[in-house]
Amino acid sequence: MTLAVFAKLLAIFATVAVGWVAARLHWLGRDITIAARALSSVAFFIFVPSLLFRTMVRQDFATMPWHTVAAYFVPTLLMALVVYTLMRGTAARHGAAAPATRATESVYGNAVQMGLPMAAAMFGERGLAIHITLVSIHGLILLTVLTVLVEFDLARSNPGASHVATLRNTVRSTVVHPVVLPVLAGLLWNLAGFGLPAVLDQTLATLGSAVVPVCLVLIGISLAAYGVRGHVGTALLMSALKLLVMPAVVLLAAHFVFGLSGLPLSVLVMMAAVPVGSNALIFAQRYRTLEAEATAAIVFSTLAFSVTATLWLAVLGAMAAR
Repeated sequence: MTLAVFAKLLAIFATVAVGWVAARLHWLGRDITIAARALSSVAFFIFVPSLLFRTMVRQDFATMPWHTVAAYFVPTLLMALVVYTLMRGTAARHGAAAPATRATESVYGNAVQMGLPMAAAMFGERGLAIHITLVSIHGLILLTVLTVLVEFDLARSNPGASHVATLRNTVRSTVVHPVVLPVLAGLLWNLAGFGLPAVLDQTLATLGSAVVPVCLVLIGISLAAYGVRGHVGTALLMSALKLLVMPAVVLLAAHFVFGLSGLPLSVLVMMAAVPVGSNALIFAQRYRTLEAEATAAIVFSTLAFSVTATLWLAVLGAMAAR
């Protein structure tokens, strides 16, 4: 664990603490739950769509290293589908959105706040370039797939709906969605070659830059609103899936299936090893399920990251020495 990454960890927890203090002192009102959901809605309907649309418009697909991208996202999506399938039994207790929410906890990492300084400190400019490439489509791919899953489950949870109605509701809810719609709109804008006028680009950049601080403050508010009591066991399981199982899955697939080694393999494994990202909480808040569990998983996995990151660096070092 480098000094730069450790400093970023401290900064993350300090920002989370600001949200917790603000909630406990009732700076955001007497009902903390209402404040948490209001802030989550602002992030989900304004800040995140701005970031996704701008990212998609500015993405240069012609220069994308698709082999490396596939080596990360194919095993990641497979793991998400496995977790989603295994968690289907929890829908009766926690709601139709619970399986997809837990899948989000298990694969969606803090690739920006933790990932960027880690990649820069450990792998230099070449490694950072690979990491940034993955980050640029991280939310686009994972959030879109997970949104399709959760919207399908929500549509199917209506017992009186026909198969045609279920499919129609799923498609409509998925397309007209604050995650998927800006992705599709940005893709069409990109393919049309319009570019972004300076004022629009700056506006979107300003709104998108709010995602990180707002989400970290939201974690602190959610801790004050929901606590972690009664969710420790499952949150620890989700943390273990994210910190231990996911890097192992990416390592095995990227090395033995896609043939990666050296720096690209190390960057992919450490990208997979970052703690649960704050978008897992936004996802939980959006669908009103497992908010406390998602909050606890983010906090626990971030606390444990200094240990598990060292473990994975040791594994990569041993592989390189062979």
